[in-house]
Amino acid sequence: MSKIQIRKMEVADIESAHLIEQLSFSETWSTDIYQEELTKNKYATYFVILYEEEIVGFCGSWMVLDEAQITNIAITPKHRGKGLGTNLFQYVINYAIAHGVKRLSLEVRVSNITAQKMYKNFGLQPGGIRKNYYTDNQEDALVLWVNL
Repeated sequence: MSKIQIRKMEVADIESAHLIEQLSFSETWSTDIYQEELTKNKYATYFVILYEEEIVGFCGSWMVLDEAQITNIAITPKHRGKGLGTNLFQYVINYAIAHGVKRLSLEVRVSNITAQKMYKNFGLQPGGIRKNYYTDNQEDALVLWVNL
């Protein structure tokens, strides 16, 4: 078996995803939000990435008609720099394309240069700024878009 495996997130994965989010971000979603995303939001699709059979990251998206919005993506700090985020993001893009998505967007903190570099490697381009988007420190979000 490969060291890396990507699959759809299941309800049983919520605690792992929530922990990864807490290790990655200053503001996080509640486990209840993930529960609703997985069980009630027909537009939501979430994936987890496993490294050596441990969940080390996740990515969520909303796919509506031919557009997708990345809701969140995170890799545990101790597993960053191994290409796992790139593998996961590529997987989500491939999934979106296979389901008819033509355009993908996301928001990223203006200070998160590492993530911006990865997204730009996938062809995402700046589309605007959402002023004071993040409630923890009022940081702006850079909106990135790509036609798939």
